[in-house]
Amino acid sequence: MLNDPYEALGLTKAATAEDIKKAYRKLARTSHPDLHPDDPGAEARFKAISAAYAVLKDPETRARYDAGEVDGLGAERPQRRYYRDFAEASDNVYRQGGGFGADADPADVFADILRNRRRPSGGGDFDDYGFSASGPDAHYSLELPFLDAVRGAKTRITLPDGQGLAVTIPRGTEDGQTLRLRGKGMPGYGGGAAGDALITVSVRPHPVFRRDGDDILLTLPITIDEAVLGGKVTTPTIDGPVGLTIPPGVSSGRVLRLRGRGVERAGQKTKGDQKVELKIVVPPDTDPALRDFLSQWRETHAFDPRADLLKGAGT
Repeated sequence: MLNDPYEALGLTKAATAEDIKKAYRKLARTSHPDLHPDDPGAEARFKAISAAYAVLKDPETRARYDAGEVDGLGAERPQRRYYRDFAEASDNVYRQGGGFGADADPADVFADILRNRRRPSGGGDFDDYGFSASGPDAHYSLELPFLDAVRGAKTRITLPDGQGLAVTIPRGTEDGQTLRLRGKGMPGYGGGAAGDALITVSVRPHPVFRRDGDDILLTLPITIDEAVLGGKVTTPTIDGPVGLTIPPGVSSGRVLRLRGRGVERAGQKTKGDQKVELKIVVPPDTDPALRDFLSQWRETHAFDPRADLLKGAGT
């Protein structure tokens, strides 16, 4: 099937929503034109992948595609009509009971045929027949900085005809999410409404922040003395730097939580949290006094952090 979104993502119709999301993210990383500038086919592959994901990500659109109501790009398919539909139509002069009987005058038959031949076909406007239909949806891809997706932003995309389209990014937009702009797609037929613009978002990774649902993840380096003695440090958040209290005696991997410092989705009153994972960093040039102190400390203390690990491994 042409433009089969399942085939484009390497999936079958039995794929779950999570399968679809994972397949899109994997293929997007290998085909994104910004990540593969030397690959001439990357842009075309990325557009096909994004269009397929836009159809399958939305359960309603996916169901309509599976039912044959829309094509692989999400555009409406023309409804099939069968012979009986035409034969029983009220405007079919030859339908049973509404055409010419066995005793009809041949002159009337030929006159009606000539009248039908004079009707425009193929070249007339849809309005001539009272027909109208919505225009097809248009599919676009948009790459966003991490913080613009999290905090919301306004941007523009350039359409294939060179025109610009303003796009409002809602707070909390996720990687792979599809935004729908009503009436910004292809024009309708016979005065019908325009289709929608479907914009699939790709979020660029951030050098500091990571995202897990509505929570923001961050690895924070701390010094040896901060780990042992505790203290107050400054940590970045998506809304700016804030103070964070380090409790005494923490180890690398300890996670501290900043309530309400995560992602706020549009239309929701609650926000996620920021989870700060601590990482003890040793200075590149160890102070001689610190080295002497730790050497003496090692001789007088028998602390072994690996004892339980080795015991649990049975070694």
